[in-house]
Amino acid sequence: MISGISVSPGIVFGKALLFKEKKIIINKEKITKKNISKEIKKFFKARKKSEKQIQEIIIQAKKKFGKKKSEIFKSHILLLKDEELEKEILSLIKKKLIKADYAVEKIIKKQIYLLEKLKDEYLKNRAIDIRDIGNRLLKNILKIKIIDLNNIKKKRILIVKDLTPSQTTQMNLNKIIGFITDLGGKTSHTSIIARSLEIPAIVGTKNITKKIKNQDFLILDSINNKITINPSKKNIKKFKKKEKIFLKKQKKNILTKNLKAITIDKKKIKIGSNISNCNDIVSLKKYGAECVGLYRTEFLFMERNNLPSEEEQFKNYKSIAKKLNGKTIIIRTMDIGGDKNLSYIKFPKEENPFLGWRAIRISIDNINILQDQLKAILRASAYGKFKIMFPMIISIEEIRYLKSQIKKIKIQFKNKKIKFDKNIELGIMIETPASAIISKYLAKEVDFFSIGTNDLTQYTLAVDRGNDYISHLYQPLSPSVLYLINKVIKSSHKEGKWTGICGELASNEKSIALLIGMGIDELSMSSVSIPIIKKIIRKINFKKAKKLAKKILKQSTTKKVKKLIKKFNKKENLLS
Repeated sequence: MISGISVSPGIVFGKALLFKEKKIIINKEKITKKNISKEIKKFFKARKKSEKQIQEIIIQAKKKFGKKKSEIFKSHILLLKDEELEKEILSLIKKKLIKADYAVEKIIKKQIYLLEKLKDEYLKNRAIDIRDIGNRLLKNILKIKIIDLNNIKKKRILIVKDLTPSQTTQMNLNKIIGFITDLGGKTSHTSIIARSLEIPAIVGTKNITKKIKNQDFLILDSINNKITINPSKKNIKKFKKKEKIFLKKQKKNILTKNLKAITIDKKKIKIGSNISNCNDIVSLKKYGAECVGLYRTEFLFMERNNLPSEEEQFKNYKSIAKKLNGKTIIIRTMDIGGDKNLSYIKFPKEENPFLGWRAIRISIDNINILQDQLKAILRASAYGKFKIMFPMIISIEEIRYLKSQIKKIKIQFKNKKIKFDKNIELGIMIETPASAIISKYLAKEVDFFSIGTNDLTQYTLAVDRGNDYISHLYQPLSPSVLYLINKVIKSSHKEGKWTGICGELASNEKSIALLIGMGIDELSMSSVSIPIIKKIIRKINFKKAKKLAKKILKQSTTKKVKKLIKKFNKKENLLS
């Protein structure tokens, strides 16, 4: 029996798929002239195998993303079979008497170096393709098994050290029935994606990849935080009963999905859904979200190996607007950096990437990226109710600069008679103590705030939310974090504006009464959490919640805050 951190509820039964990439070790020993033909055969055999694998990826990509995106991989085949590349590799084997893997590594490294030196952005991006092809070729020469997460044929529980957001977007999610990872916490991107896709997940187990073998049969119980390896028939029967109870409770909760999130004494709270792509809209409708409280557009940038054009973005945003039939969409500009990098943008080596070149800083430094995205959003606003939101704002100067860019585009569009919403609202994410502290000034500049409690907690407490050593210090209910949240809400209300929360605290069942008592106007979360949050809100007395918030904001310790919340929830019977 193993446990970790339960991040997405459910019970699933199935075989393990251990995703553990083997390290590529190059053999640099010299060969004899007799072995030249052997190494050349090895190269051609590996190339043929690589081509076959890429052909399979093209078929899968076409089914999943459409013909246009699958074309990307056709260029991989052309590069793989490039005559010059072949000529240089074979020449090294023959003249330098080295093994096929060492020859491939040397030529691939040389090609990458030459391409990365070029100023032409398109050619620089080809270095990414070369690196990808090179790794595949090397693995096939060395007979290292390539696990293609997009090509999983049978339903499996994925066991992995950690998953990057880009890996998650590329995998075949129809076949992944559960996640278990060594690393991560409640707010890691693997956890957020698992919740949005309603896939049961346990993260932060520390060493699950060392304890589980491929094909082990597992029970993943992320309700009670238990992982059972090769269970007995008796145990399977016991957990099947638990699964039945859980599903029955879920069905009961879902009955509240179409009800208003309104307190006993008629305080209305708007409930939104956090989405990452068009597919999430199915879940949004299923669980009764009133709006999109956060559209994470960075995933549109991550599902590819080059920047999406203005036209591609426009089509994506327009498609979402049409599917939502007039529901509001808060669209966040690209939030890349920290743990979400793009293969086709060269990121500097940073000691503290979460404190570095990320989010709005990248957009401001790359004016074409910013303008393409803003133009696409404004064009799409003619087809739906969009609000623009900027991440990682820390100053008045930044928001004024961004507003000036929007103003310029609006003038261009007006002159060209391009339709757009002239009154589109602008908001910012409050993720840093800097923006929270100057929120009274920022509230004069924008139409709304959305508090990203994951990052606000991380930056306020100086706790890396992905660091297992200090995860116990990550406390969103710390008095310091609550003080800043309260300050932001009050600042917005003073200017007649509104504040929402789109961080994980928004779906924390225990904290809902406190947030409502503090005066929050909107809560946005993974769609699956909506029915239970609505159910809780409908039991809350706003006047009593305000008294709770007033009392809590006077506390000096997290322990005391949690104790008061627990007492209130029990007395008001909110979590039953």
